[in-house]
Amino acid sequence: MRELMRVNDPVLISYVEALLRGAGFDPVFLDRNMSILEGSLGILPCRVLIGKDDWTAARRLIENADLGHWVIEEAGP
Repeated sequence: MRELMRVNDPVLISYVEALLRGAGFDPVFLDRNMSILEGSLGILPCRVLIGKDDWTAARRLIENADLGHWVIEEAGP
């Protein structure tokens, strides 16, 4: 898995999920419900992960939706 983006906005998270799943991707959302625990301060963004083999195509989809500024370009460990 590779991180695709980090998002604090729950509406944007839902939109990204609909985009990715609608295109046939199977994203993983980490820390999605942490805002409940941290008091909705927005300090713990939701991390959107996608399979390494699908990352480039998923990035292209996100960029085509005019959300490219949210994409995490550097590869993690």
